[in-house]
Amino acid sequence: METQVIALVTGANNGLGLETSRSLAQQGMTVLLGVRDLEKGAQAVNALQDLDVTPLKLDVTREDHIVAAKEFIENRFGRLDVLVNNAGMIHPEEPLFANSAETVSQAALKETFDVNFFGQVNLTQALLPLIKKSPAGRIVNVSSILGSLTLHSDESSDATGVKPLAYDASKTALNQFTVHLAAALQGTAIKVNSVHPGWVKTDLGGHQAPMEVTEGAETSVRLATLGAEGPTGRFFHFDEEVPW
Repeated sequence: METQVIALVTGANNGLGLETSRSLAQQGMTVLLGVRDLEKGAQAVNALQDLDVTPLKLDVTREDHIVAAKEFIENRFGRLDVLVNNAGMIHPEEPLFANSAETVSQAALKETFDVNFFGQVNLTQALLPLIKKSPAGRIVNVSSILGSLTLHSDESSDATGVKPLAYDASKTALNQFTVHLAAALQGTAIKVNSVHPGWVKTDLGGHQAPMEVTEGAETSVRLATLGAEGPTGRFFHFDEEVPW
């Protein structure tokens, strides 16, 4: 009899989070849909008909939500096998195709980091004891190519002209968390990796983006289902490694 695999995907009510949840559930996982609004979570469940999914109220910036989520998972399942840190935002103050270094406010920086970095770290640390109980824990941090300092420093890169500071810096910080956590967990069965999903047609990416959400979710799903010989502490877009 196969062991039930338990996954949590944050920001799961639409876009990449919803599609990642769909793909993981189609592979037979029990997927918890981390959503800020349970009404939207119910709509997501309806969109994922006949799949083993459950909405879980979870705003990653809320300590009480994180505590409640941990208690629910521990009491219901006793462990967590997959965590996909997909929740993220770009502040409305920041134009995507501009450099906001001279103008971005402290409020925009703080709000962006609260969601894209501090919330991800806090949630992961809270759930780590449950992930350590998994025979093959997988942590996937949904980052962006815009978090790559190497590519931002290369004037020939497509990323060099896209410099919303709060968003980019928060993803760079998230990548650093990936590297550090993977190093801390060396010698365990847990693998931690960052993902660049691509420029995807989502609320964040906009309708002009060239990739569909089905394509955008592929890298997260691949890293969430890595085998024992798979990489850890790395940054990928599909099978291609992205420079830090």
